[in-house]
Amino acid sequence: MNTQFKKGILDLCILKAVKDKEMYGFEIIDRLATLLDVNENTIYPILRRLTEQKLFETYTVDSPLGAKRKYYRITDKGNKKLKAYLDSYTEFIDNVNKILYRREIDE
Repeated sequence: MNTQFKKGILDLCILKAVKDKEMYGFEIIDRLATLLDVNENTIYPILRRLTEQKLFETYTVDSPLGAKRKYYRITDKGNKKLKAYLDSYTEFIDNVNKILYRREIDE
């Protein structure tokens, strides 16, 4: 899969996952890795970038297993970006499906 395409899709998936439930980094990786070929080397840089862009805010929670965990929470700006990504993604997929399945372009 094209790296840039995958990166954009992962941004969308991470934003949606955190919107559904505030999670710490490994929890996000675990959730996505069940369906996508991702690992910590892929996800943590994206989490840092999305946080720097103010799409997430973070907070820490004590862990029963030792070190504190950094949790991610989507911001209002993140919700707006997620909606824009979802709208673009839906339009893109609809148009690809029209091409692949020979649906009328004017539907």
